[in-house]
Amino acid sequence: MNSFDEKINGTTPVLVDFSAEWCGPCKMMGPILKQLKDSMGENITILKVDVDRNQVLSARYNIRNVPTLKLFKNGKELWSGAGVRQAQELKQLISQYI
Repeated sequence: MNSFDEKINGTTPVLVDFSAEWCGPCKMMGPILKQLKDSMGENITILKVDVDRNQVLSARYNIRNVPTLKLFKNGKELWSGAGVRQAQELKQLISQYI
């Protein structure tokens, strides 16, 4: 859990994808997040958190649905959204915080 806290406390925005292996929409997020990372490069860090393997972290952030995306910078949660999002929408959102 400490490495998670260290990552979200940095100055680079961190998009966290809370997901589960059994979740169909979560699988759809994989290529979308790759496309996002490819277009934003070092301006974004993307973390994938399996809610089944990381129940304490999931509870800490009150994850009720998967996929849930949360954006952090300097340890603060800047945005949260549930469901599949498109790369362009995420890019526009994250660009405000770079």
